[in-house]
Amino acid sequence: MARLPPLNALRAFEAAARHGGFIGAADELSVTRGAISRHVKLLEDNLGVALFVRQAQGVRLTESGRQLLPVLTEAFGMIARGADRISSDASELRVICPPGTSIRWLLPKLDDFRRTHPDIKLRLTTDFYPDGGFNRVDADIGFSVSNWPNRPRDIEHLALFPVSLTPACSPSYRAEKSLYRVKDLARCELLHEARDHADWTAWMDAFQPNGLDPRKGQDFPNIDIATKAAVMGVGVVIANIVLCHEELASETLVAPFPDLVCDSPLGSVCLIGAGDKWTSPKVEAFKAWAYDIAAADRGLSVQWPAR
Repeated sequence: MARLPPLNALRAFEAAARHGGFIGAADELSVTRGAISRHVKLLEDNLGVALFVRQAQGVRLTESGRQLLPVLTEAFGMIARGADRISSDASELRVICPPGTSIRWLLPKLDDFRRTHPDIKLRLTTDFYPDGGFNRVDADIGFSVSNWPNRPRDIEHLALFPVSLTPACSPSYRAEKSLYRVKDLARCELLHEARDHADWTAWMDAFQPNGLDPRKGQDFPNIDIATKAAVMGVGVVIANIVLCHEELASETLVAPFPDLVCDSPLGSVCLIGAGDKWTSPKVEAFKAWAYDIAAADRGLSVQWPAR
């Protein structure tokens, strides 16, 4: 690697050249005018060329000085921008979370994280990345990695709460359809939170209801929209007991078969992250916070149905 001239001398020259004199440079760098002059002379001696022409009315750049100035301005700018990025990365926490889980679980709680960790700037995205997001985010809230078909090697996870599923609908829809026995579901509209119908398929696999086709019904982009459709009386949704707790507690949704609850085949909701970021201070803070706030949700699944 080529030997660099003294960095303090380079900085002094760049500031002096940019300000058109030693006084402005001295103010910017919080040193004396004499110190700027000595650093510039040191740089000129090091390079073997004059960078300024000294005049009674001040200084002006030589041709060598004019050539050197943009090089240094660009280099110091790159250093400053790089340092800013590193500083920002150290305090910025990027989290990816699916829309339904974001709206129904994470977003209502984030003010608490921001109050308890004001030094961490949390950025939430609900976009899906082909690689699971691990190259672009610090943490991913998703389902258990044990069920991933192509699990990346260096992945860590922390289980937050289990996913328990049971059918639910509005009280008026239940009365309209006389939904009191499992076989009554055959005359109901099934609401799906995804096109793969994995929600109803999992519940049917667990309880084997006769005459019920998981392929029938309406598809929605996520659990939030499917649940709102159920509240409106459109049909019966497979409710996630944690994510649909507000509707179940207020009885805008009722569970016709509260004892017929199964676990999601996708596993628990987890906090997931790449191994090289997993123990960083900002991720450690978010892990501890997320696990603590999920304690009530872990209890909710265990204690269902509420007595």
